Amino acid sequence: MSLRARWSDASAALTAALDLRTPPIAITFSASVPAGIVPFDAPMPAPTPDGRTGRVPAGCVFWTKAVDRTFTTVAADHGNCSVGSLTHGFATLDEVSGRADVAALLESGWVTMDMIPGIPVVAERPDFVVYGPLAETPVDPDVVLIRINGKQLMVLADALPGLRIEGKPQCHIVAVAKQQGEVAVSVGCMLSRTRTAMPSAEMTCAIPASHLEALIGRIQATATTDAIVASYAAEDARRFVGG
Repeated sequence: MSLRARWSDASAALTAALDLRTPPIAITFSASVPAGIVPFDAPMPAPTPDGRTGRVPAGCVFWTKAVDRTFTTVAADHGNCSVGSLTHGFATLDEVSGRADVAALLESGWVTMDMIPGIPVVAERPDFVVYGPLAETPVDPDVVLIRINGKQLMVLADALPGLRIEGKPQCHIVAVAKQQGEVAVSVGCMLSRTRTAMPSAEMTCAIPASHLEALIGRIQATATTDAIVASYAAEDARRFVGG
């Protein structure tokens, strides 16, 4: 089986098992650009007084763009969001600590300075990050990212006991999956929800790509069991119709 066929099958199986409404995406940290992959080329706006600009408001916006096409990004493309630049290994804490967006988050109380060093980050600064549909990935990815709702989280939590559930910033679950080899769900963060127009009922889950095929079987088994229980509960509830 070819590499692309393997990941296409995995994408289809994961989508079916969880009844995903948005296709899984692949995220790959790379020292070179895979052949045939074009860079993300949206224009950059004028920089802020502290020098921030990028191709999108924040790196998490690339997740929404990657549903439809595969592209490469570099550090400058992510540069408007200091938090995302930090979590993805593009910048150090010292490099972002004086920026206006970080200052705004600190002043609001959204984060505190003592919280920031504990945020998971990608350890090695990448040259490129490739985003795109998992079904079309031309390389073995590092992380598979999916968008889930409460019911899908229920299935994942049953299939993966001890599932790690995280909060802000949402983008750090990519680093958790890549660096720590753990599946991590984020309930989201207001920074990302606003910049991506993420629906209120939606969450994200980052899966180490190397673990995906083994996890799919557990997710499928749990989903099958839940379907049996749902059928029983629906049948039992019919006794109360009209009561």
